[in-house]
Amino acid sequence: MAAVVAVNISESKGVPKQPIAKGHFSIDWGLENDAHGGAWHRQVSLLGVESINKMKEKGLADLALGDFAENITTEGLELFSLPVGTTLAVGKAVVLEVTQIGKECHAGCAIRQKVGDCIMPREGIFAKVIAPGWIQAGDEICVLR
Repeated sequence: MAAVVAVNISESKGVPKQPIAKGHFSIDWGLENDAHGGAWHRQVSLLGVESINKMKEKGLADLALGDFAENITTEGLELFSLPVGTTLAVGKAVVLEVTQIGKECHAGCAIRQKVGDCIMPREGIFAKVIAPGWIQAGDEICVLR
């Protein structure tokens, strides 16, 4: 079963995010009060704990959830293999549509400075909110289509 490990938020872009107990995800925005929210295609970022563990295996043992600025840390689902257009049901109500796989990492990023590398450009995905609601750690993630 795929699941949410953490919901993470930050007040500014390009910095690690901090875990929160739960977050409300809104249509045309993403995670409320998050710096990356807005009416664009990268409202919500997701990264698997499996990807974070790859970085830990490279010697970056002190990584925390949210260090790669992901809004949702997941487990049990190879996110980067999902095609654009895939829809995911998360928790009781939220539906996300995958809009982008990976991204270009910008120079001077606080995340790259902290960890020396960034796996988000290779294995992170981005989505927009199709149906709103709350997400918290432990919520199930199901691929709808």
